[in-house]
Amino acid sequence: MIGKGIRSDAVIEAMKRYRAVYFAATGGAGALLSKTIKHAEVVAYADLGTEAIRRLEVEEFPAIVVCDVHGNDLYREGRTKYRRV
Repeated sequence: MIGKGIRSDAVIEAMKRYRAVYFAATGGAGALLSKTIKHAEVVAYADLGTEAIRRLEVEEFPAIVVCDVHGNDLYREGRTKYRRV
């Protein structure tokens, strides 16, 4: 997945179960990200058009993994680390 917001606990659990990652990119960087796509294939929900699920082959993708297959979540870890008590 690629996005810019927090994922729910249920989504993170599904990501762990199915070994998925969540990438975050700087807002407004869609044009830059699109230049790194070498191949795209619709794998589900083709009727949704731009919202369909696609398998992407990318090269030098300028994004970071925010949630990984182990359930680590940089959004939550960052808030915890820098929270004032």
